[in-house]
Amino acid sequence: MCPPTNEYDQPIGPAMPDWTPRAAPTGVTLTGRLCRLEPVDPARHAADLYAAYRSGADHRGWTYMMTGPFEREEDYRAYAETIAQSTDPRHYAVIDLASGKAVGTLSLMRIDPNHGVIEVGNVMFSPLMQQTPISTEAQFLLMAYVFDDLHYRRYEWKCDALNAPSRTTAARLGFSFEGIFRQAVIYKGRSRDTAWFSIIDSEWPKLKTAFTRWLAADNFDADGRQKRSLKSLHTE
Repeated sequence: MCPPTNEYDQPIGPAMPDWTPRAAPTGVTLTGRLCRLEPVDPARHAADLYAAYRSGADHRGWTYMMTGPFEREEDYRAYAETIAQSTDPRHYAVIDLASGKAVGTLSLMRIDPNHGVIEVGNVMFSPLMQQTPISTEAQFLLMAYVFDDLHYRRYEWKCDALNAPSRTTAARLGFSFEGIFRQAVIYKGRSRDTAWFSIIDSEWPKLKTAFTRWLAADNFDADGRQKRSLKSLHTE
């Protein structure tokens, strides 16, 4: 379909006559079947998070993060106290409902209410939740908050272009790859090319259905193995 044109016969984007700026995300609590997202609280979460991150064999999980790793609990607590005060990024702790412990964090950032654009970032999931349904549900809860409650138009994912696991995860979750921003960032004393991904609001209803079907208890057998993959449900 051809785009609309203006009085000079130039192609222009679709009109948005009813658009109004969206609300900024708040310190909400979001609860699913397996996990709960709640604002980072150092007093309640820092010790659990530090222990969860230290449960891995090494510090490789921090390689592509802007901060960390943290050798001492007090250092991580100081970091948690800093991020708890931030509203952009706004950080949430992931609570495993089975154990009641915080097992990871993620945030909403680069918040642009005027244009309805927001990014999920600072995703630091510990080995206790990596490659488990909790990691998918945590992402789903935040997406649903952004699209269903706040009514944003665009949800972004960005990562180091060399971070293959992050790029794979973005694709699995239904993000579309948009390209590479070369030499976009310097962090930890090195240059970063940034890979960009997004989901837009028109794509969300179909993705939401796939997430809901994948996360349902009947999609997992008695040993917790998935019966249908999320990717297969996205393509139906």
